[in-house]
Amino acid sequence: MDVVLIACASKKQNKKAKAKELYVSTLFSYALRYAESLKPDVIFILSAKYGLLALDKTIEPYNVTLNTMTMPQKKKWAEQVLLQLRKVADVHNDTLIFLAGEQYRKYLIPSLSHYKIPLQGLSIGKQLQYLKRAIA
Repeated sequence: MDVVLIACASKKQNKKAKAKELYVSTLFSYALRYAESLKPDVIFILSAKYGLLALDKTIEPYNVTLNTMTMPQKKKWAEQVLLQLRKVADVHNDTLIFLAGEQYRKYLIPSLSHYKIPLQGLSIGKQLQYLKRAIA
């Protein structure tokens, strides 16, 4: 099974919405379109507040970011995400495709057997270029 994990974004609608519609940044929308083009079994959003989010889950806007969390807070967040992930995927046999930065991946990857990071090492501008070309 292929599972795509997309990072949430700070730019959001200011009203309750489905997760896939709440985040309105250009990078998020390109990442979602790219994720869909991969035809994975499932796509989730990695949310700093909610952990693993289904695309159709309706949530309130929030202002939480991993960037301001301490290392222990980030580790606790990753533990929560792994618990959620284990309910919907096999972390030892499924392939997890990260469309998310280092902050989101760092404490998850050691628990995963198969993963891909297509945007690794790319600046935001290069990520956007990669995603635009890939979905063109």
